[in-house]
Amino acid sequence: MPDRQNHLLIVMADQLTALALGCYGHREVKSPHINRLAAEGVLFESAYSSSPLCTPARYAFMTGQNISQCGGYDNAAYLTATMPTFAHYLRLMGYKTCLSGKMHFVGPDQLHGFEERVTTDIYPADFGWVPDWTRPEERIDLWYHNMSSVKQAGVAAITNQLTYDDEVGQAVQRVIYDHARGEDERPLCLVASFIHPHDPYATRQQYWDLYEGADLSLPTVSRPPADQQDAHNRRLEKVIALDAVDVSDEEILNARRAYYGNVSYVDEWLGRLQATLHECGMAENTTILFTSDHGDMLGEFGLWYKMSFREWSCRIPMIVHCPNRFQSRRVPNPVAQVDMLPTLLDLAHESTGVEVPAPIDPLQGRSLLPLCEGNAANDPNCAISEYLAEGTGAPMLMIRRGRYKFITCPTDSDQLFDLEFDPSEVNNLVEAPEETRRLTEFQAEARQHWDAEALRKRVIRDQERRRRVHAALRIGRYQSWDFDPKRDASTEYTRSHLDLTKFDITSRFPRPKPFKPR
Repeated sequence: MPDRQNHLLIVMADQLTALALGCYGHREVKSPHINRLAAEGVLFESAYSSSPLCTPARYAFMTGQNISQCGGYDNAAYLTATMPTFAHYLRLMGYKTCLSGKMHFVGPDQLHGFEERVTTDIYPADFGWVPDWTRPEERIDLWYHNMSSVKQAGVAAITNQLTYDDEVGQAVQRVIYDHARGEDERPLCLVASFIHPHDPYATRQQYWDLYEGADLSLPTVSRPPADQQDAHNRRLEKVIALDAVDVSDEEILNARRAYYGNVSYVDEWLGRLQATLHECGMAENTTILFTSDHGDMLGEFGLWYKMSFREWSCRIPMIVHCPNRFQSRRVPNPVAQVDMLPTLLDLAHESTGVEVPAPIDPLQGRSLLPLCEGNAANDPNCAISEYLAEGTGAPMLMIRRGRYKFITCPTDSDQLFDLEFDPSEVNNLVEAPEETRRLTEFQAEARQHWDAEALRKRVIRDQERRRRVHAALRIGRYQSWDFDPKRDASTEYTRSHLDLTKFDITSRFPRPKPFKPR
């Protein structure tokens, strides 16, 4: 076994677009800890959500499979307990695995391979949020987004989300302290998953004040006229009830300012967790992976939140920080969340010497270790994202290959963008004669990727099944699947059955010097 085992700390933000971070070129957001992590680590310049919605993105992240394969269609999608995740594999390889915060698991299995979970989830574990592709034009007002987050953006001393993330961060610190002073010799894989900067766009005064006097920018691309908006963007306008309100420039800037404030809040937590690792002597042998589930449109094209393959919604930060292992570099190759599982397993192999288990199910991702080492010779230079939730009634597919992005859906016109020359995605190249061959190749790749009509029927059957089960389970006594962290107060702090001197010593880190009383 190697002399020095390597811990893994995965810090996941929610709805954090890469385009709102200084290390990705944003000049207004204050995120010094994330920027420093990127400067010292490997930054993936073109990392993508495998599906720009919470639960699907997280299922792809956990399983290394695209959502059409693992069944993570939408925010009420059920991940079976027999579906292996990186938490299962890492336990087989000798790791202790722990989750603090959101992962939006749906169903009675709320661990999915994690040995320990120290908080509940912020979102429901039942089938209440199932979209209906048989009625794609119908808004489900109970849980669909609306524009309240934008219209009511500003300062709050406390919110549901701030209460949650305060608990998540403190619980992560406690896990690190407990591991440092404990007797478990296994390396630790700890996931710290925050809900911010996800809407509502409400931030504490101290983070709001960070942007006092700042000349914040309005969206680069304003909302186009209805006849110039593409088909999916028009659907998303209805999903978020955009036409129900008029939004002023001041309200857009307030929402952006509060979002940036919450980015700074997450950044501060990253700094605290790094400081805790240093306190416990774990910093030098801990690899930190910083990422998000998806981004936020933040008013670009008039849209907010996610559910889009546009860059603000689909581009995510992805940083691998291990200065003792990898030189600082920026990687231009497109990558996606499905690549995280094989990457984590390769890192675990280097740490423990245990062979990577053969995958139970085929993996769609590839290990990013070669790119971290600067070797792109055999890399596919490609990332794929799928969308199968509300706001569409048919499968949507995005392929990013090199500098080009292709978006297709059976109900919509295709889109092709050259992101090197058109980063704002305003010039659709599908009619450009010089791109005919490239477009044809992308279309053929999309047909090879999946049978869109067969998948549409499968998604609808799955939606109907979950709606029927949910309706039945809401009749009579309701049994929640929401995770309830176990806690035994009789074994905590000072109790009469404990040897108090011994307990005070073993609960302290670093251990005090022993002494021999007369």
